[in-house]
Amino acid sequence: MTKDTKVTAIRETIEALIVAGTTSDLRGLDRIYHHDMKIHMIDTDNNLIQHDKDGFISMLKAMNDDATGHPNTWAEYHDIEASGNVGHVLITRKVDLGGADRILVLSIDLLFEDDRWQVTREVIFARPDPVSAAA
Repeated sequence: MTKDTKVTAIRETIEALIVAGTTSDLRGLDRIYHHDMKIHMIDTDNNLIQHDKDGFISMLKAMNDDATGHPNTWAEYHDIEASGNVGHVLITRKVDLGGADRILVLSIDLLFEDDRWQVTREVIFARPDPVSAAA
């Protein structure tokens, strides 16, 4: 697999993750998230929330159940890297977190294992969406 092929496959994995995450596709999330995945989310008040795979999937489902708007799959990719069987994505997303519009800046680590790219770690900085706050 060439570097360009890996980068394309990683982007496709993240796009599938976004769809699975915004639609509560638990089977899709289970396939994309590595069994040993860790999540670290920091908000503007410096609160740190940490989850493992099962805890984060449960949190996503609850947030989707509480969301008041339509699922938002908007994403801006800043960087996608691939080297050997590891990958990294830096991305910004706009999401509804429990009824509040937020901007998420995510640093996502991936591992190619079991013939697919899997997310092993997400570091997320969540902040209010200034556009929705001004409306």
